[in-house]
Amino acid sequence: MFKSVLVANRGEIACRVFRTARRMGIRTIAVYSEADADALFVREADEAVLLGPAPARESYLDQDKVLAAAKATGAEAIHPGYGFLSENADFAEAVQAAGLVWIGAPAASIRAMGLKDAAKKLMVEAGVPVTPGYMDDDQSEARLKAEADAIGYPVLIKAVAGGGGKGMRRVDAADAFLDALSSCRREAASSFGDDRVLIEKYILSPRHIEVQVFGDRHGTVVHLNERDCSLQRRHQKVIEEAPAPGMDAPTRAAITDAAVRAAKAVNYVGAGTIEFIADASEGLRADRIWFMEMNTRLQVEHPVTEMITGVDLVEWQFRAAAGEPVPLAQADIPLNGWAMEARLYAEDPANGFLPSIGRLDHFILPRRAGEGDREAVEGAAAHSIRIDTGVEQGGEVSQFYDPMIAKLIVHAATREEAAAELADACGQVEVWPVRTNAGFLKRCLEHPRFVAGDVDTGFIGAEEEELISSQALSEDGLRSAVDIIRLADEMGADWRSPWTSFFGPMGFRMNDVPSLHQRVYVDGQPRSVRLSEEASSQGRPRYLELDPRAAVHFERGYPFVVSTRMDLKAASSTSDGALRAPMPGKIVAAPVKTGEAVARGQPVIVLEAMKMEHALTAPFDGVAAEINAAVGDQVPADAVLALVKAE
Repeated sequence: MFKSVLVANRGEIACRVFRTARRMGIRTIAVYSEADADALFVREADEAVLLGPAPARESYLDQDKVLAAAKATGAEAIHPGYGFLSENADFAEAVQAAGLVWIGAPAASIRAMGLKDAAKKLMVEAGVPVTPGYMDDDQSEARLKAEADAIGYPVLIKAVAGGGGKGMRRVDAADAFLDALSSCRREAASSFGDDRVLIEKYILSPRHIEVQVFGDRHGTVVHLNERDCSLQRRHQKVIEEAPAPGMDAPTRAAITDAAVRAAKAVNYVGAGTIEFIADASEGLRADRIWFMEMNTRLQVEHPVTEMITGVDLVEWQFRAAAGEPVPLAQADIPLNGWAMEARLYAEDPANGFLPSIGRLDHFILPRRAGEGDREAVEGAAAHSIRIDTGVEQGGEVSQFYDPMIAKLIVHAATREEAAAELADACGQVEVWPVRTNAGFLKRCLEHPRFVAGDVDTGFIGAEEEELISSQALSEDGLRSAVDIIRLADEMGADWRSPWTSFFGPMGFRMNDVPSLHQRVYVDGQPRSVRLSEEASSQGRPRYLELDPRAAVHFERGYPFVVSTRMDLKAASSTSDGALRAPMPGKIVAAPVKTGEAVARGQPVIVLEAMKMEHALTAPFDGVAAEINAAVGDQVPADAVLALVKAE
């Protein structure tokens, strides 16, 4: 076994790999960009090397810099994590050519499965069922459009070199195909440097089922059961679970056997995932499941597999890279209980799920069983929960990288128990001022359809209005928040005095008893609350004081700003028609010209930031009075990119 490992990645996956390495007595080495100089994963490593500026192409994606860091620190092995260079066959070969151990799939396997069209052809030869579609070399618009028309809508356009939901578009009608193709190609070229696409029949009632496989250098390949990753938004996984609900033994045997055949077809070594699409309109059936692609790396959702099998997949990766055999025979790999994982993103569901960047002034995650109060929310239940994160309070969410800031994973005896446990944990997340999807996750997990296992990849789209509808702060929460503000009143003033406290004059009335009702604002909206005789500090850890007249109350995973004065910024919206950049980024499309009529929800400007395209849409029917950005412009956060005026 090697004695040191460099992790060519960042954030929570770097922390995750370091955790296993430390347990195994392996020295850990981090590489980092200037944006990550103070990051948690850098401090957790035994040694760390600066790669370069914040943009990934100048740091984490610079192969020469990573290899130089390995040489300078005496690293014996490199673990690529997921994303960045993890599925780069050239890098895998360069690592081995430098005399280092590559903790990943063989370069030949990565190449065989790296292009979706070639991989599907290989799977056909291996007897693995594949989704109907087009994957030939002619990439002209006319040919692609003709093939989509022949397949029949809806179809799915997918980047040949894609992954992670990028470079993928669903098209429901022929007249929308060319616009979707252009957007898909732009995103594919930006993310992968390759704008080629394939087309697949879009499966109605689709379930995303994937099988964890693992191979060694001695020709053995095993599976570690399946995961269900159907709860997605824009092809990005949101909640994953293992095993898959509704999976019977014959169907499991068919899909896991197909996965093992697929891995053996490319002489696979290490951790990998075979992804399938299932037509679940009549439940899960062996004859209605087709191969989609293979991820030749560790997956973000690998913890749910670890929970139901008791296996440390990173340790298995280390051992396989060192030439050891797979530690367990297929018959000895268990399937115990149910596990679920929720991806906590720095994003704002109420604002089109746009990423939220900035400093984590307040960052508290649910208390884990056996954990002390140092990181716990007072009064919160202790959970049998695993938390994988790469950030901490005081850290930064950067515009340059993926907005996932943590994963919350639970394990229970049944699916119902796991869902309830995870929903409760999501409800105890406290993050400020960066916005997160914690409340949205809780609502997904508690939705009757999800609880019943009635989930496909269209679930969030179908239920989105209910899942992101505005939330009201409870009366008890409002009253408690006002108590906190009262306790923070200037100079410890007597709140009942009309002269020394801002609460007093509002309740003071000539020739009458003082009114105990107070007008306050919750996220800029007026509310009235009846004050108690004495302010109470109970529940104080659930709040964050902003100043003596405002506090943030955390409830059900949502932050609520409670203030005794109108907060104009909190109350503002796109009602003025100004479309502002939610973060720094690059303009990649401006489909509307000045003076053109627009309909509510129509894309006006498309901004690329944090590795994704974000469409800024018209807030109401009207006219594009101003277009202040052109394709190729780099724009700062909050810049007014367009102005829509009502008709």
